[in-house]
Amino acid sequence: MFEGLSKRLGDVFDKLRGRGALSEADVDAALREVRTALLEADVALPVVRDFIDSVRPKAVGADVIRSVTPGQMVIKIVNDHLVEMLGGTVADLDLNAIPPVVILMVGLQGSGKTTSSAKIGYRLSQGPQGMAAEFGGSFSVKRRVMMASLDTRRPAAQQQLKVLGEQTGVPTLPIVPLEMPLAITRRALETARREGFDVLILDTAGRLSIDEELMKEVADISALAKPKETLLVADAMTGQDAVNVAKAFNERLAVTGIVLTRVDGDARGGAALSMRAVTGRPVKLIGVGEKFDALEPFHPDRIASRILGMGDIVSLVERAAETIDKEDAEKLAARVRKGQFDMDDLLNQLRQLRKMGGLSGLMGMLPGAMQAKAAMSKAKIDEGQLKRQEAVILSMTPKERRNPDVIHASRKKRIAKGSGVQVQDVNKLLKQHADMLKMMKRVNKLGEKEFMRGLGGMMQPPGFPR
Repeated sequence: MFEGLSKRLGDVFDKLRGRGALSEADVDAALREVRTALLEADVALPVVRDFIDSVRPKAVGADVIRSVTPGQMVIKIVNDHLVEMLGGTVADLDLNAIPPVVILMVGLQGSGKTTSSAKIGYRLSQGPQGMAAEFGGSFSVKRRVMMASLDTRRPAAQQQLKVLGEQTGVPTLPIVPLEMPLAITRRALETARREGFDVLILDTAGRLSIDEELMKEVADISALAKPKETLLVADAMTGQDAVNVAKAFNERLAVTGIVLTRVDGDARGGAALSMRAVTGRPVKLIGVGEKFDALEPFHPDRIASRILGMGDIVSLVERAAETIDKEDAEKLAARVRKGQFDMDDLLNQLRQLRKMGGLSGLMGMLPGAMQAKAAMSKAKIDEGQLKRQEAVILSMTPKERRNPDVIHASRKKRIAKGSGVQVQDVNKLLKQHADMLKMMKRVNKLGEKEFMRGLGGMMQPPGFPR
């Protein structure tokens, strides 16, 4: 999402790094470029102006800590203010109330309200099971959740939530034809109390644009339901429009937090950067994909690090913890220690990599992400390569997967034809596997320390320049 901004800021800070001293003119020139980069990323002008005005005095008079260059100090100052602009700290859902705790979902039509309702319901109903413990907060406790659609205007809106409920295993309020939103709200509250649900998620109707009728309906529902959380769902892809919508809703309703959807899309990032500063309300959750578990807390410090090209290792580790089965990982580790690693093992690793977001998703969380992505592009590595390699392995017989040494010329041709690739692609994959196996066999001989030294080369994506 922040690739364009990250690249622009990276270029600015590259000029500052390594300089022994920075003049006031140097700082002013860098901040002019930062200002332009933020505006091009669709950050609101008042937010940019406040940001630059707060950074400049500290950057010009930066006290340089021993062993830190002035350029690095300026980068730290920018990072600190970026974190502050994004909200400072993680804002958790507030569910501390007598059950059923009501979460009211509001926003424009097409912003992702219904899908976000299902994602939140799924996360809360799962608790810590199947997810990183660090997700924490309100999601660390397994809760009984019910969802209810109050959208009687959009065709099949109620049916959509019902289907999502069936897919996630989250109960939904039975649909009564022609029932009006306030009546549905009363019935939902009564049902949630009677059946002992911990949380009730109310999915309200949206419009293509903000109007008085929409606001009055949502305000009436809010007065009746008395929600603990009123979450505004905004589409990050709409940029400043999302910020304007958030501002309008916040002026009429007691919005407690914002859910930004499509953060994984090709947006410039202005909505995420401006939202807190313009509305005064924190971004609490972000949607990072289509799957029901593709919902994350909004970490201002991690987002700032990602924007400044310093990576987001913590989120990467958390995503790995959610995706990788502990028992499978222990079995693989045992096989690796014995020098046993066949094509089925490699297939599982490729699939895990795809589940974690693919190469581009993971690269965005690593320090120096822009340079890594540029190297990937230069080496002509794309997400399709993982799928092609998976197809190659699936075209092998069980015997060939267990013992790749038996794969000679005629078998390579058959495998290439079956997977729709060239023989040289089969050769590359076999070489990658052989290199990995060779490295693993060195563990017992050279010990873990030497193994870890070589691991960096082994774990590079296939075909990645060394």
